[in-house]
This record gives sequence, structure tokens and C-alpha cells, in this order.
Amino acid sequence: MKTYNKAKRLDLLPEQFFAALAKKVNDVVKEGHDVINLGQGNPDQPTPSHIVEKLKETAASPSNHKYPPFRGLSSFKQAISAFYQREYGVEIDAESEVAVLFGGKAGLVEIPQCLLNPGDGVLVPDPGYPDYLSGVALAEARMIKMPLREENGFLPDYKERSQEELDSAKLMFLNYPNNPTGAIATESFFEKTVELAEKHDICVVHDFAYGAIGFDSHKPISFLQTKGAKNVGVEIYTLSKTYNMAGWRVGFAVGNKSVIEAINLLQDHLYVSLFGAIQEAATTALLSSQDCVADLVATYESRRQLFITGLKDIGWNVKAPQGSFFAWLKVPEGFTSVEFSNYLLDKINVAVAPGVGFGEFGEGYVRVGLLTTNDRLREAISRIEKLELFDKGD
Repeated sequence: MKTYNKAKRLDLLPEQFFAALAKKVNDVVKEGHDVINLGQGNPDQPTPSHIVEKLKETAASPSNHKYPPFRGLSSFKQAISAFYQREYGVEIDAESEVAVLFGGKAGLVEIPQCLLNPGDGVLVPDPGYPDYLSGVALAEARMIKMPLREENGFLPDYKERSQEELDSAKLMFLNYPNNPTGAIATESFFEKTVELAEKHDICVVHDFAYGAIGFDSHKPISFLQTKGAKNVGVEIYTLSKTYNMAGWRVGFAVGNKSVIEAINLLQDHLYVSLFGAIQEAATTALLSSQDCVADLVATYESRRQLFITGLKDIGWNVKAPQGSFFAWLKVPEGFTSVEFSNYLLDKINVAVAPGVGFGEFGEGYVRVGLLTTNDRLREAISRIEKLELFDKGD
């Protein structure tokens, strides 16, 4: 069969980190091993039943068997506006400040293609969600790393970037609560971000995927709550984490009108919006009781407490995440992040994600997803303890 060469832009794409990790774990599972997979970020709980029932009801409606409006159902966009007003006190114009997305990931990859020209600079957190790099690559833009260091609360220090780098940057990605570190943003940090964006004409894209998941009675703040934020950027929200709707592929961008229009324009040429029944079910998720969200956060907090306490009890000096459903753990001395991840998988069939997969400054850490039962987390701790890597007396 004839082989056709890929377009050069596809050769610019980074390796799909999670796909490679999943294949490695699946190969071990196929060999018959009982793997505790803590390496991925796939929510393990079902979508709340009232949302599923709404999908069943609306999927049967003939009106949803036709093409939906190109830019989404007005009722869904109005629900998004109401959600932001209720949860964050932020006013969003439903028609001009909302773009419906095929999941948050789609928006994150689309935005660089909407706003950047070849060679433009993009400020990207390191470590960070690998798919930020995909959109940068497709736009043929230039990445400017912003190191996230533990001593700075895993917030970027803008003073580390030169005046030339900041002047050349047209876009910035941020993500709090943070994947992979579990850190949260402060009001003062977002205020500094708005000031920087205004000064250097940078569009800020805040990835708020874990916006519902904060611990110790802390509610994560929206970037758009910051004075002037809507003038300099957008926020991307997904229903994947808040409502366990990862497979439904539904999210949205809200904020600056010109950015929203650019996203909508690109998507006009790619899609005819989401299946109407999914939009109606998503509307139910946003507007109905949020008890299911509170219960989910309580589940993650319970897992966090069990796992972090258990690791400390076996001598691993780790810190608890402040948000998200990830824990960011320093690897023992003598290992790189890849070596330690391979060691855990090979020796005890526990899968974690090596920190270097999230960027250069992720070296020295592994990411653990708290996305399995308490019993499986206890079993993982027990297996790690048997490796005798840590001194309980430390």
C-alpha cells in the first residue's frame, strides 16, 4: 500500500506523553500482573445519575438529532454565565464571552492557532500539562519556559524572564489548581499576572480544569475574579473533573470577547458544535444541586489524607497537594523520575507518572493520581513499604 508523507507541522508535535505511558502500563497488565495505576488523570467515579438521566431524556428528542447551532445552544451558554455568577461572582455575557468546547483540551490546543503567528513567543509553565506544547507546535510558535519551583509554591516568578522574552510573548498558559503539582494560586499572584499581561500585551489562558477541587476548606479562585482579568485573557473550564464527565467531551472558554470570537471562528470551520443532548445534560450539571461536587471533593480529600499520611508513616517525606486530584512526590535519592517510575512498575506493579514527562523542571518528582479506592491506595503504600527505600526514623 502506498505511504503518504505527513505534513511537516505534524512532525513538530511532541510525543503524546500519556499515550506512551498508558501503553507501557497496559503491556504489563497484558502479562497478567495486578497493576495499581496511579499514573493517569482519568476520573474513576461515574457521572452523577441526574446528569445521565437528562442525557437519556434529551437524546430521545428529535430536535437534538439535527445539527445544533454552530456556536452552541443559547440555554447552555446562559447556564455557563449563571454558573460563573453563582460560583465566582463573575459576570459573563452568554453570547459574546462564551465558546463551547469539545472538552478543555480542545480549547487549549486551539487557542495558539487562533492568536499566534509563526515565531511568536508563548510563556508555558514547566512542569505543566503536556498538551500546551501541542498547540504551540501547531501554531509554529516559540515556547518560553516558566519554571515552577517548590520554594515559590509552584508559582512562576515573572522576574526570571527577561524583558526581551516578555516583550516577545503573545500568550501565557497558567493552570491552578495545578497539574501536576497540586498547587493553588493566590489573589496576589493573579493580580501580578494581570499587571504583567497589561504591560506586555500578553493574552493569559488560565486552565481551570480542577477549579472545583480544593482542600482544607479552600475554594480555588477563578482568574476572572481578578480585577482586569477579563480584559487580558480567558479561562477554560471542563466538566470532566467537576462532574466526572471526562468521556462526554464538554467544556467551555469564557472571558475576553476577541479571544472568544477567534475560537468560535476557528470552530465554525471544524465542527457544528456538540450533540445537543450533551449540551442539555451539561446545562443540568451546572444549574442543579452541587451536592455531587461537594461529595466528590470530600472523596478526594479523604484519599489525599490516607495516601499522604500512609507515605509519611513509611518514611517518605512528602507534602500534601492543596488542590486537584494529584500528588507531586519527590523521588528518593539515587533515582531520576523515569528510573523511579520504572522501578515501581517493574518491582511492585505500581504505575506513576515521571515528572520529567511534564517538563524539564519536573525532574526529581513523580505524579500520583488519587483516582482509585482507599483499599488500592493502601495496597500501593504497602507495596512501596516492602521496597525498603525509606527510613521510618527520618
